[in-house]
Amino acid sequence: MALFLKQDDERSELQQKVAAELRRKAQQKSLDTDYPDGVDDSQYIKGTKQTTSLAWAWILILATATIIVVWLTVLSMKR
Repeated sequence: MALFLKQDDERSELQQKVAAELRRKAQQKSLDTDYPDGVDDSQYIKGTKQTTSLAWAWILILATATIIVVWLTVLSMKR
């Protein structure tokens, strides 16, 4: 127990060299990496097209259909 309490928290010379080398490699790797922007470089973008100007019409149709279904459900519950 006394030996455990008496341990020094200092690193050995080899541990310091290894830690410095790992830090240097990590820093070099982060500088060399060219990260994708997430839009132009993505594979899932290929073969897709932009939304047309009639998207508002589809949203309006969907909203109307939802309102009608809810209205009919409420009417059928009252009977």
